[in-house]
Amino acid sequence: MYMYFPTNYVWSMSVVATLNNGGLIDDVDKASRPVLEASQHGDDAGTELLYASWQAVADRLLAAAETDEARGWRKGASEKYYRAALYTSQAERLQSPNWEGRKAAYQKSIDLLLKHARLGDVPMTTVEIPYVRADEGVEGVDSSLPGYFYRAPGDGPKPLVVMWNGLDSTKEMMYTSGFPQQLAARGISTLMMDPPGSGEALRMRDLRARFDTEVWAAATLDWIEAHAEELGVDVSKVGLVGWSLGGYYVPRATAFEKRIALAVAWGANYDWAAVQEARRRREGENPVPHYWDHVHWVFGASDMDDFIEKTKNMRLEGVVERITVPFLVTHGEGDRQIPVSYAHDEYEAAVNSPKRELRIFTQEEGGAEHIGLDNMPYVGEFTADWVAETFAEMG
Repeated sequence: MYMYFPTNYVWSMSVVATLNNGGLIDDVDKASRPVLEASQHGDDAGTELLYASWQAVADRLLAAAETDEARGWRKGASEKYYRAALYTSQAERLQSPNWEGRKAAYQKSIDLLLKHARLGDVPMTTVEIPYVRADEGVEGVDSSLPGYFYRAPGDGPKPLVVMWNGLDSTKEMMYTSGFPQQLAARGISTLMMDPPGSGEALRMRDLRARFDTEVWAAATLDWIEAHAEELGVDVSKVGLVGWSLGGYYVPRATAFEKRIALAVAWGANYDWAAVQEARRRREGENPVPHYWDHVHWVFGASDMDDFIEKTKNMRLEGVVERITVPFLVTHGEGDRQIPVSYAHDEYEAAVNSPKRELRIFTQEEGGAEHIGLDNMPYVGEFTADWVAETFAEMG
C-alpha cells in the first residue's frame, strides 16, 4: 500500500482510499503535506489538524463549485462537489467520537454529496427504512435506517444488492467507492445503508450496533418487498454485500434470514471477537484512530468489560454453516487488520452453500490490503461480475 505518511498506517489508508475513489493526487498532496510532521506522533494525535488541512482543500473546491453552479455549469459543479464531499468524508472518519465538530462535519459530507447527485443527474435517491430500535434497554422505539437507492438503467424489475458498511465507513463512502456504479453497468440496482452503529444511523440517530444482524436485515427486506414496484426490484433476487465489519454482518444475516438470494463477505470477519482480544494485545493494525473510544461509541459500551460483553457473540463459527445460498468470500493476502486465515476458515465452513467461492487478492495484482483498499476498483469489478453471474444463473 502507498504509505503517504510513512509511519502512520491509519492516515495513509485514508489517502489511498481517497485516491482510489476519485480524489486527485494534487488535491490530496495539498491536503496532506501540511500535516506530515503531525502524522509522526501516532494515530490519535493531530487528527483535528488533519481535518482542518483537508477542509481547506475541500472548501476551495466548494467555492469553485458554487461559482460553476451560479453560471449554470452543472456538470463541472457536480464534479467539484463530489471531490469536496469525498475529502470531507475521509477526514471526518479519522476524528475522535468526542470531537465537538463531528456531527457538523458529517452533515457537510452528506450535503455536498447530495448536491453532486442533483447537479450530475445521478440516479440516486435517499430512503428511510423503518427500524424498531431495541438497544441499550430501549424497547419498541420507532426509528429508521438511512440509505441511498441507486437505480440501474433500463425497464423492468432488476436484481438488487443491499450494501452494508463496517465499523467506521459510511453510505457516502459506498457511493464514492464506485461499486454501485459497477453494479448498475451490469443491470443491478444498489441499496446503500448505514446499519445501526455506523454513519448517519450512529452519528445523527444514536442507533448502536448489535450482533444479531438478521434483525435489521429483516426490516430491510420487509421495506424492499413493500416498495418493490416503485423501486423496480425483483424481490427474488436480493443479495447482501458487506465490507470490513460488514463481512461479519452479512454472513450472520444470511444464515438466519432466508429471503436473501446471495451473499458476499468483502473481508472475512470470521471471528471479530477474537480480533478485539488481539488488538488489546496490540497485534495488527487498527482501522481508525481513537480506536477504543470509537468501538465503545459504536456499541454503546460504558467501558471495556461492557464492550467485550456486547461483542462476545460476534463470531461466525457455527453460523456460516447455515448459509444455503451462493456465498463469496474475498480477502487481501496482506490485510493488516483481519488475518487472511479467517477467509479460509469462513470458506471451509460454508458447507451448505450451493455455490461458494474464495478469492484472495495478492500483492502482485493489487487489492491485498484490508477490503482491497489499495486497488478497490479491481476488487469491485471482480465482485460485481460474480454477483451478476450468480443472479443470471438464477434465471
